[in-house]
Amino acid sequence: MASGTTTSGGGLADRYAAALYAQAEDTRVLDQTVSEMDKLGQLIDSSPEFRRLLNSPLIDVTQAHAAGDAVLSGQGFGQLVRNFVGVITNNRRLNALRSIVSAFAALVAQKRGVVVAQVMSAHPLTTVQREQLRARLIEAGYGSVNIQDSVDPSLLGGLVVRIGARLYDTSLKSRLQRLQYAMKGAA
Repeated sequence: MASGTTTSGGGLADRYAAALYAQAEDTRVLDQTVSEMDKLGQLIDSSPEFRRLLNSPLIDVTQAHAAGDAVLSGQGFGQLVRNFVGVITNNRRLNALRSIVSAFAALVAQKRGVVVAQVMSAHPLTTVQREQLRARLIEAGYGSVNIQDSVDPSLLGGLVVRIGARLYDTSLKSRLQRLQYAMKGAA
């Protein structure tokens, strides 16, 4: 699962995501845009320098625009995504870019009928574990499932799976908490 800050609530990210989706669909570059936005999310997650650019309130808009465009063009991003990031830069919303990327991915999944399962585990999931989880979720009636996973060592073991408003918590941490509450009640 991608972590992102939602500046001004989820509405801001959703509005930008919807605008980009509509533009990509109108210009018939939706598949390319989906791929590039996924790549942009990976770039944000893996580059501390790029995150520093996004989160710095001290950088001038013109400098941020030039730096962002240089990074994106150097990474092979297309004109639509580069222009989109430019608009976000001009509107002084770079700190919300990660949440906009996540909102775009969620919108694409919704439009394509894919259910997004946000999975937290104590240790990184292996490919086999990810596929087994996907199969179980499909068996449970969720259809096509896209798994976004993250690691939270405080879970100790097990999984926490969130699909929409539903939460499935099989983590060792929550089991120990339930046991602790039960023992307090018996005392």
